[in-house]
Amino acid sequence: MRFVSIASGSSGNCTYIGTEQSHILIDAGISCKRITDHLKTLDLKPSDLNGIFITHEHSDHIQGIRVLSKKFGIPLYGTKETLQVIAKNDQKGEIDQALYHPIVPDEIITAGDMELLPFSNSHDAANPVAYRVQSKHCAVGVVTDLGEYSDYTVEHMKGLNAVLIEANHDVKMLETGSYPYYLKRRIVGKYGHLSNECAGQLLNEILHDQMQYIMLGHLSQQNNYEGLAYEAVCCEIDMADTNYHSSDFFIQVAQRNKMSSILSL
Repeated sequence: MRFVSIASGSSGNCTYIGTEQSHILIDAGISCKRITDHLKTLDLKPSDLNGIFITHEHSDHIQGIRVLSKKFGIPLYGTKETLQVIAKNDQKGEIDQALYHPIVPDEIITAGDMELLPFSNSHDAANPVAYRVQSKHCAVGVVTDLGEYSDYTVEHMKGLNAVLIEANHDVKMLETGSYPYYLKRRIVGKYGHLSNECAGQLLNEILHDQMQYIMLGHLSQQNNYEGLAYEAVCCEIDMADTNYHSSDFFIQVAQRNKMSSILSL
């Protein structure tokens, strides 16, 4: 299985996961052209995709789906509520209704030789989900856009071999930054985004000997930066009462305008 962040950040999100037989995107929040160009580096084209699995309807997760679906007829998967919002906003009817495939949290969907388990997220969207993707020998997770996590979240993330996890903001940068008060409250609220420290704390709940790769994603452009997110998460891991240290894992920050390393599992 290959696991790649094509783009990750408050301005656009797109993750590729694939095997030799099957290929999917989690979200398509950047342009069709950018996605097509990045897929070329993986020796793929959009028509090779089994589907686009949407976490929720916010623009930084769906910006590219209209053109991708129109040009290549790629199936779109999301919760019923997510797809309803997308369809309502597609005022010109450019997305073929036959491409919409509703999913239900905690019900497995098959994409070629991969199985996807969507699970509910705490975020201010219609019915948002994160995804656990499993092949024969490994499992990866894409878990972003959640204001808080619970035992339910942790349970769905146990046993992952790689994960893209949200480290959206530094709390002090957010508090002292230029965002209006209501937006600051939204971001730190239970339906907002995980801070760097919370990302590290969530990771401590799921680290195990077979965890290979950790990507920190969905960084705020205004309230975070790569080095700070990396150091804060590593600090949480190193200070935790576990048997692990941050140096035990390959940890990288997924960037907004650059594809990550190609992680092979």
